[in-house]
Amino acid sequence: MSWQQHFVAAQEKQREQGTLRQLNSFEHHDTQLRRHGQQWCNLASNDYLGLASDHSLKQQFYAQLNEVDSALSASSSRLLTGSFSTHAALEQILATVFGREAALVFGSGYHMNLGILSAITDKQTLVLADKLVHASMIDGLRLSPAKLLRYKHNDLQHLEQLLEAHHNDYARVLIVTESIFSMDGDLADLPALVQLKQRYPHVALYVDEAHAVGVRGETGLGCAEEQQCVQEIDFLVGTFGKALHSVGGYVLCSQVVRDFLINHMRPFIFSTALPPLNMAWTHFVLQRMASLQDRRDRLNHLTLRLRERVAQQYDQHLSASHIVPVVLGSNEAALDKARQLQEQGLWVMAVRPPTVPVNQARLRISLTADVPDADFDRLLACL
Repeated sequence: MSWQQHFVAAQEKQREQGTLRQLNSFEHHDTQLRRHGQQWCNLASNDYLGLASDHSLKQQFYAQLNEVDSALSASSSRLLTGSFSTHAALEQILATVFGREAALVFGSGYHMNLGILSAITDKQTLVLADKLVHASMIDGLRLSPAKLLRYKHNDLQHLEQLLEAHHNDYARVLIVTESIFSMDGDLADLPALVQLKQRYPHVALYVDEAHAVGVRGETGLGCAEEQQCVQEIDFLVGTFGKALHSVGGYVLCSQVVRDFLINHMRPFIFSTALPPLNMAWTHFVLQRMASLQDRRDRLNHLTLRLRERVAQQYDQHLSASHIVPVVLGSNEAALDKARQLQEQGLWVMAVRPPTVPVNQARLRISLTADVPDADFDRLLACL
């Protein structure tokens, strides 16, 4: 079989299974997606606070922007000449607002997890990862020589059984989880994980707040702030590309960990740094994060109404966040329901294996604070 025949056969198999993906290009107008004369309310975005449609905020940013911070590219890695003052300023404000010793910024959340997890673990490390952690974490651990064991999703009893059975066999143990899980929308019990890791020697905790930063907590710093354990998490990571409407990832850690990553994390060492313009925007948003409580309140209001409707109509109670799945089982059922919603002007997407387990294909409704009332009411009616 030639290369071309191999690719054609693989895509045909996906088509038969209902798992073939394709790119959709849109014009974006605030909460609306437009294409070929059609229009939809965007219910698949990660812009959870609706900052993309806040034109006043963007005008304020551009009005105070200086020439140095407006550079469109860093043009090299941080270790060459790509470390601008905007990078240092952003890392400083991150450390300050979280009350942590140090922070380090990366090109994306995927690079972040891929690079950190493969850098900090070795053959003397045991990694215990929640069964539903993101693909970027799994790929980082695949690059690592560490021993990887998966514990049942959010099952702390199973996690402790694995800890008890194996912690003496390794020099170091790393527990890996998300705070808000990206497909089910449920939460990890971070204080319980902290208490568990503190009962065993040489155990560290790695928590990804990608879907929580900006959205949860008294000042929008995430579930760790909300659950009052920011200081007890060894590797507190997150992204700027969702609620903060920017790009990049970050880790909050000790200074010695930061120095280690600068010297050992390959995606950091060998990647062009993020553009100063993006760093300046992220810094600008972070300074205002605490003042965005009205957006968090509206997002929470919409979330509670949607979860109530899903519980009534589908008897499902998976989500505890603004990510609300409707599990329909087969790929065909999920695709059909997504098409029905799209025909009603609601852009909701079907999520299918391998992103989720077989026979758990679903709609993944991703709410933002700026969803118009009329579109939201129509969503509830269509469900």
